[in-house]
Amino acid sequence: MDEREFFGSVAERAGLSREEAADLTRASLQALVQRLSEGTAREVVLHLPDRLGDEVRRTGGTPSRHSGLSDVEIQVSERAGLRRDEVHAGLVAVLATMREAMPAEVLDKALAQLPREFRDLVPD
Repeated sequence: MDEREFFGSVAERAGLSREEAADLTRASLQALVQRLSEGTAREVVLHLPDRLGDEVRRTGGTPSRHSGLSDVEIQVSERAGLRRDEVHAGLVAVLATMREAMPAEVLDKALAQLPREFRDLVPD
């Protein structure tokens, strides 16, 4: 899956424009990767489309491992300029698209490091 397809999938699932989906996807992935161990974050980034992976990889910052879904929604809302309800739907769409774009064991390993409320967002 390339970057255009990734953003298109998120846009369709979340009911957003492609531009909104791109902004939301970047912000969501940055927020999620910051909450993972370094090794798991690296694995996730390796399975993202190249340019998107590069953007997420460049995002340093302090790990925020102890924050929950609400904190992530606020962070993504501020970065992407979207309402919280749009961000919530967007996070579901990003995680569903990740499920399609990478090996299940990579996403499962990442989700195991996040609070349960994140795992509950991922469709089976």
